[in-house]
Amino acid sequence: DANWSSLRVGVLGLGIAGFAAADALMQLGSQVRIIDSSSSDEVNERANILGSLGASVFLNASELPEESLDLVVTSPGLSPQHPFHKQAELKGIPIWGELELAWRIRAKSGGAPWLCVTGTNGKTTTTLMLESILRSAGLRTEAAGNIGHSLVGVVMHDELDVIAVEVGAPQLPFVHTLSPWASVCLNIASDHIDHFGNFNRYAQAKARIYERTQYAAVYNGHEDAILSMVESADVLEGCRAVGFTRGIPGLSELGVVDGALVDRAFIPNRRDYAQELALVSDIHPVGDHNTENALAAAALARAFGVMNASEDNRISPMAVRDGLRNFNPAPHRNAMVASAGGVTYIDDSKATN
Repeated sequence: DANWSSLRVGVLGLGIAGFAAADALMQLGSQVRIIDSSSSDEVNERANILGSLGASVFLNASELPEESLDLVVTSPGLSPQHPFHKQAELKGIPIWGELELAWRIRAKSGGAPWLCVTGTNGKTTTTLMLESILRSAGLRTEAAGNIGHSLVGVVMHDELDVIAVEVGAPQLPFVHTLSPWASVCLNIASDHIDHFGNFNRYAQAKARIYERTQYAAVYNGHEDAILSMVESADVLEGCRAVGFTRGIPGLSELGVVDGALVDRAFIPNRRDYAQELALVSDIHPVGDHNTENALAAAALARAFGVMNASEDNRISPMAVRDGLRNFNPAPHRNAMVASAGGVTYIDDSKATN
């Protein structure tokens, strides 16, 4: 709803996120400068497209253009310590990431709420499980973000009820005003150390997913580090901490009882009762890690259901069950290839670690 036409914006990097950001900003009327330190065939092709539409293009660049910029939008492939970022900071230019730009592009009122998923392992699976559950509830939704479907592009044409957002750690350092309805960090392990410089910076970036969460900060009850993130997060007043566990759930948790996924967080009489949502046998591919992913997805979906107070069963147990049954895993994630000579062959080449 704002006037973007007076802004001179530098877009750093021409990957999927950078191309989508530049395209969206040009549609909004901004004066776009594209800065990339490379000039591969793919980058050149994208640069030619945007250049023909009026963007200024600087390839093989080692520094920002001398002309003044009002804003820099950076791609997740650039580390927080990248020279471009340091130059922008020295010049006092605000730096936004893809998430921040998408959040600011949203309509001031009526935009689809976001349910955000991050973690070292399981992000894509959980986000797609969440999308499947929401669709089984009859909601208009899309999975977007780090999953390879541009979040900026989805928001630009937002006619949705809710968005399932996969968030990679490199997208989090330049988030400032993002306020998801519910968020989860699934787990944290030594990854992306080369991008952030050390594990503490990586963990601090992951923890930003909980900042300004509105209703439910969902955490893995098997990971003390994640609980500490939730406890120290600056969430909005009234936000609840909701855990999930592969064991019997405590109050305000989702868990597993006698082979069933159950909810003790989003039901009226949760002190004395647990609502069955689905069976562990409904989850595929099988495995403890996917049980955790399914519980996280169910928690986010059930948290969104709270928004619809007049429809207590908007995200019903049946929607959770059907969503998990109908879920189609992304390729190369625990996919059975064949059985031969008594040996089952599994393609899990997308496993993070």
